[in-house]
Amino acid sequence: MLSSWGITFEGVDVEATPDRLADLKKFGIPRVPATITGERFVHGWNPQQLAELVGVNYDGGRQLSPDELARRLEVILAAAQRVIRQVPREHLQMTGPGRNRSVRDLAYHVFRLSLGFREAREQGHFPAEFFDAKPPAGIESGEDVARYGDTVRERLREFFGKPGWCDGETSTFYGMQTAHALMERTTWHAAQHLRQLYWLLGRMGVTPDKPLTDADLAGLPFPKEVWS
Repeated sequence: MLSSWGITFEGVDVEATPDRLADLKKFGIPRVPATITGERFVHGWNPQQLAELVGVNYDGGRQLSPDELARRLEVILAAAQRVIRQVPREHLQMTGPGRNRSVRDLAYHVFRLSLGFREAREQGHFPAEFFDAKPPAGIESGEDVARYGDTVRERLREFFGKPGWCDGETSTFYGMQTAHALMERTTWHAAQHLRQLYWLLGRMGVTPDKPLTDADLAGLPFPKEVWS
């Protein structure tokens, strides 16, 4: 996003250069992504705050309604299930460029981060640990991950049917957020990882089953790049 605004910056891969994590700790930032300039920073993918940080005008367009975000997330999770079911067993440990997370773990992450929305609303806080969780014992194959996805989708559908499910604010590891903003982040986060799963499937020479289209993802403020 910075490059599209004509902003020169230094990109840092903390997986390749873990000593640079000290730059984050200085500001109390628990994890990437983050943008730091001088003594100011923006944590997470937040185009509006990022624009304010670097002094550019940004119009992100109309925010999708909570109910529409819930519908989109359901579609995205169903698509992620189709993808992981297509992954040959011998490719379950494939990783993306410069990444340590396997395709199996990435698919699990899509479902875990999505369920995190409900848990955060019920428990009052969204911790960074929701993003770091790996598949527990018993979730080994692609089909195992897909079945976990069934559980997540069922729990989310139940929650989205409750009155006021997206009202008010929720504490997160990156600060207080409106429930609407957290739901938007959850949905585009899952969508971004779905794009990465499609990319990985292509590397395996497998054509996605009923892939989502640009129209299915329209209005979600995820990064332009598949691997950003």
